[in-house]
Amino acid sequence: MIIRRILLCLLMASSPVAAWAGDAAKLDIIGFSKDGGTFAFEEYGVQDGSGFPYANRFYIDTATDKFLAKTPVRVRLDDENSSLENARDKVGRDAQGVTSLSDEELRTNAGNAVASNPVTELSADPFKVKINPRFVFPAIDPALTIQLEEIAVPPSETCQNLGEIKGFRLTLLEDKPDAKPEMLHEDASVPASRGCPLGYSVGAVQTLYPDGGKPVIAVMIAVRGTGFEGPDYRWLAVTRQR
Repeated sequence: MIIRRILLCLLMASSPVAAWAGDAAKLDIIGFSKDGGTFAFEEYGVQDGSGFPYANRFYIDTATDKFLAKTPVRVRLDDENSSLENARDKVGRDAQGVTSLSDEELRTNAGNAVASNPVTELSADPFKVKINPRFVFPAIDPALTIQLEEIAVPPSETCQNLGEIKGFRLTLLEDKPDAKPEMLHEDASVPASRGCPLGYSVGAVQTLYPDGGKPVIAVMIAVRGTGFEGPDYRWLAVTRQR
């Protein structure tokens, strides 16, 4: 009996961690259009359970915080022998067929990553960041506090019995006298494209100060949902011209 227990422990210890892990999509912030009117990013990874590689591209009108027509562009290669590079190459090619924006323009105007808080970070506040919105020292802009709050929303039929389904509220506050919080986003319900979200965190903040244009901010939100083998994480962005 003791030998059997030892063998079982050794077997569990030698099992690859990924076999019991969820799917946390990696984030690639592609950038902005030259005038800041569009923000683009890509999430990509290998789907837990199936082992299929996927890549999704999102193009957002920063004036309305809405997707551009015919986007997002989503690719999943239903072959566990396909590579992640193939999925990313395909989504890039497919995206060029629905938008006139080139990767070269977007990456040239990537802006500044002024906050970063990956889902593996355990010491930072997942619901609040305070930033200097651009790399100017001493700062010439008021500091910005971005606050995320999870809120209860009615679950859809496909999300029954999966736990408390959550939406979120996102506010921005300038660090100056008499300033009031500005509402960036508030869910009344959860769109079907978001799946069955169980939680959120602020993952990154990207800003752009285009020549002659309005400053733009993009807040990246990590969305935690239920996966096949563990929690899955996907990305969404909230954008605002200021």
